Amino acid sequence: MPFIPPVTKALMLLCVGLYCLWMLVAGMPGITDVFVAMWLWPLNTGRFELWQPITYAFLHGDPLHLFFNMLGLWMFGAELETIWGRTRYALLLLASVLTAAAAQLVVTLVTNSGSTTVGASGALFGLLLAYGLQFGERVIVPLFPPIPMKIKVAVALFGAAELILGFTGGRGIAHFAHLGGMLGAWLIINHWRGAPRR
Repeated sequence: MPFIPPVTKALMLLCVGLYCLWMLVAGMPGITDVFVAMWLWPLNTGRFELWQPITYAFLHGDPLHLFFNMLGLWMFGAELETIWGRTRYALLLLASVLTAAAAQLVVTLVTNSGSTTVGASGALFGLLLAYGLQFGERVIVPLFPPIPMKIKVAVALFGAAELILGFTGGRGIAHFAHLGGMLGAWLIINHWRGAPRR
């Protein structure tokens, strides 16, 4: 079993555990309402709550959504946590989750959408950007497209694809939340780089 550092492991267990619990209680009055209140609701629905820009990231819509997010968390997060330490790693994830939520709230407000959002994808895109900045010259083979390329090229391609799909893609995927997660990671990393050394 590959090594999984503590924050990454805790997040993976929490997300998987909440998904399994949701599968068990879905449809039960009262308990279901607790989960629904954790989704990220658009501002124009009147159901937005202050905790939702964090809690939405721990919930997932289906097994594939959960699987790919947890795979990405392990692939990119484990190494970054090992290098950066728990605190800095957790702060990067938090920044990505919050800016992804902010981006999605703006988009749903502008488009007058009532669609809710769940999932750690915004955090994953933040991790992807951070990984690209840390290991830009490393060669990887993405799932899509399965072509060897430097990680910094893959990050640029994924970012460009999300931007294009955000304007042209179908409903059901929060492309601008993904870009928001990348923005959060970029902002906090640049803050760290500009902060005076102690």
